[in-house]
Amino acid sequence: MPKQIQVNGFAIFSPVHLSPGLWRHPQDRSLDFDTLDYWTDVARILEAGKFDSIFIADGIGIHDVYAGTADAALSSGAQIPKLDPMLLVSAMAHVTEHLGLGVTAPVSYEPPFTLARRFSTLDHLTKGRVAWNIVTGYSNAASRAVGHDNIMPHDPRYDLADEFLDAVYALWEGSWDDEAIAVDPNRGVVADPQHIRKVHRHGTHFKVDAIHLVHPSPQRTPFLFQAGASNRGKDFAARHAEAVFLGEHSRTRTATNVAETRARARAFGRNERDIRFYALTTVIVAETRAAADAKYRDYQRYIDPKGSLALLSGWTGIDLSRYSLDDPFPTVKKDNAVTSMIDSFSRSERPWTIREIIEHNGIGGRGPVIVGSPAEVADELQSWIRETDIDGFNLSYAVTPGGYRDFAELVVPELQRRGVYKTEYAPGTLREKVFGTGRARLPSSHPAAGFRLSAVGRALKAASA
Repeated sequence: MPKQIQVNGFAIFSPVHLSPGLWRHPQDRSLDFDTLDYWTDVARILEAGKFDSIFIADGIGIHDVYAGTADAALSSGAQIPKLDPMLLVSAMAHVTEHLGLGVTAPVSYEPPFTLARRFSTLDHLTKGRVAWNIVTGYSNAASRAVGHDNIMPHDPRYDLADEFLDAVYALWEGSWDDEAIAVDPNRGVVADPQHIRKVHRHGTHFKVDAIHLVHPSPQRTPFLFQAGASNRGKDFAARHAEAVFLGEHSRTRTATNVAETRARARAFGRNERDIRFYALTTVIVAETRAAADAKYRDYQRYIDPKGSLALLSGWTGIDLSRYSLDDPFPTVKKDNAVTSMIDSFSRSERPWTIREIIEHNGIGGRGPVIVGSPAEVADELQSWIRETDIDGFNLSYAVTPGGYRDFAELVVPELQRRGVYKTEYAPGTLREKVFGTGRARLPSSHPAAGFRLSAVGRALKAASA
């Protein structure tokens, strides 16, 4: 059986995501980003195309590294304004039945208790379709915004994240038994205190002494995305993630990252196939190759180099205004940076100038841009699957929501004809749709399972009561 290709729509609650300047295109609706109608339309398009989820990027920092100010980001709309994506989930859930709803949220800027409550709430309201993209943050601007002097160094941020995850696991998995909700009007009982526990966790960074405020949701722990591609990030992903987002333009580096993370998952005692891998990809498709090429050339006319430079400088922590566009891409490492992005180009199979990266990243970000007819696009997607062992794609766009609609109407039917794309959604929660019926909750091999009170533990608790 050929591997079934899974696809997520990649988006941001902002006028510019990964294609600076394309908001000016007459077919683009990016400037409607602050309306619910836009997002419910996107959700319907993705569900009609049997996308697995919408994956919404986020971050509370502004891109202020380029030339030492935020001016370039502000004038180009490069991920600013940027609204809170959690507030979109209920509306999109209301107009869909199956689409997964993934939201990025950092572990560095709030207590575990409040974030755990919000995700449990959304898991109830979506009937088990919510996902969390776990990020540690990389921006000095974000840290200063919440009162810190600067961002914590790269590897210690992951130590903090490990502690944060253990705290939310304890709340999601260990505070309420499934039997805790015992509604009995005759006795006037809603919940049985014998099946509810206060969580006590006192770590280096976080303290929790509380009963989780939300009763068990369909997934308990939301479906877990992560984007770790650095050495420390791969360890974190191998321990926690159910899906890993990869942003490489190189098949070789993508395959290496997948293999290394799967190996680390085995070392943590997990099944390596309990992690799905999604590669950032942009598809520009039309009925014929000639029409697709013409569409691509048209999109390229709208690329905003200044917006691209603002984004690249913010992600890498390198002020690219200090370099000529024809200079080689600088390889200096910054703690306040997405280090895997620097590695992506500095360790590439060929050298890249800053100008070449701007041109490459100007449409859809640093992943590959696949241009062609439906059959040609399908060939490329299947080739990436075979050569890298990924499971699917996070689909970026040049124009929105037209890029998603083109994929749904042209590429999906071709993939379905080849037997590598679902024709119907599987029932159940997002975790069940991805991993199979009966997998609504995390398996026993996942570290979150260690926070569940065992049957023996429940019996001992009952006996001592």
